[in-house]
Amino acid sequence: MSLLRDRNFLLLFVGQGVSRFGDGLYTAATAWLAWSLTKDPAAVALVSVAAFAPAFVATFVGASYADRYDRRKLMIATDLARVAVLAAALALMSLGLLDLPLLVAGTALLALIGAPFAPARNAIVPQIVPDDRLHQANGLLQVAFRAAFFVGPLMLAPLLTYGSLQLALVVNGLTFVASAGAVAAIRVTHPARTGGRVGLWSDLAAGLGAVRAAPDVLVVIVTFVLALALTSGFLTVGLVAVVGKGGQYGLLLGVSGVAEVVGALLIAGLRIRRPALAAVLAWALLGIFRAPLGAVTSGAVAALLLVATGLASALTDIPLIALVQQRIPERHLAKALGLWEAGVAGALAVSPFVASTAITLAGVEAAFLLSGAALVVLAATAALTLARVSARHPLRRVNGAAGEEAGQGEVAHKSGDGLQARL
Repeated sequence: MSLLRDRNFLLLFVGQGVSRFGDGLYTAATAWLAWSLTKDPAAVALVSVAAFAPAFVATFVGASYADRYDRRKLMIATDLARVAVLAAALALMSLGLLDLPLLVAGTALLALIGAPFAPARNAIVPQIVPDDRLHQANGLLQVAFRAAFFVGPLMLAPLLTYGSLQLALVVNGLTFVASAGAVAAIRVTHPARTGGRVGLWSDLAAGLGAVRAAPDVLVVIVTFVLALALTSGFLTVGLVAVVGKGGQYGLLLGVSGVAEVVGALLIAGLRIRRPALAAVLAWALLGIFRAPLGAVTSGAVAALLLVATGLASALTDIPLIALVQQRIPERHLAKALGLWEAGVAGALAVSPFVASTAITLAGVEAAFLLSGAALVVLAATAALTLARVSARHPLRRVNGAAGEEAGQGEVAHKSGDGLQARL
């Protein structure tokens, strides 16, 4: 991929891949730490909620700072602050003072500190990548993110075998240091505006107004959040009920993870002409292959279905991110992406309860069928809504050249020259 020869993008790609590796390791390590402290599954669930709930509340607010101040400096400060929190946790562990309440509080604090990071990272991409290559850039970044997050938990076992849980947290801290160093080395010709002349609440209101002014973006974001709430829990709670064996469960999760990485790599090489439509219809494709999963009795068939859903899942977010980067004004870009990230955190928090409730009330087979059917209906509704939006409102590209005719319902690609003028 030629983008990887670009110094700035390569730094972002490698730095954030390392950071996501640390995130995956951290997720597994904190779950194991909660279990080792209490031997109580409820404690593990509590720590997981602590990792998502603050992000749901704080991400959109934190993204305002990413729009009003230098995104690059904010990302560096966020990484270094998280290193400090991990250092404090290591000190408490060494002194034997770390208990479940402190672990929950530390996990929530890390989530709060990290709230502005992802919106700032996604919003900085158009500052270093030509606009006509945003799909490729987002696809490559998702390859790094998904692969690293998938590998991270796998490293917990050897680290515990040949080291300790403290060593796992040290490695995680080093990934934050690496991320901060990579971001510090990125050179942005025209960084995001600094200074905070606009108040927080006024800026948040303006960001919501910008999203409402781009109805296609709003439709895609709402569809993504609702669909994730309907599906994410079935890949954990539901799949356990289907296979009933820990080893096979882990293998199938691995198959799904690899498929998502491959899907992101394939999409990185595509030129998607109608990103909004592609992003919503991908959920219908995912629903079609997810629906029969509850009835399968063969591990091979389950693996094939998970490969298909893994490939489809990559198509749900890569076009979405590029669409937001193209359609939302630069001064509100991080807030729009933060609104999406906050919705994702909320969906991930409630999805296991949705899946477990559906399985309890309807049974595994019927629950998967209902989930798949709901995705198809949701995607079809979103596609029809996008068609109405394109008929009523000309869809023009805010962050670049004017879009194609509204009747085509797509956003045209522009050259990278206009990007520098905008920044």
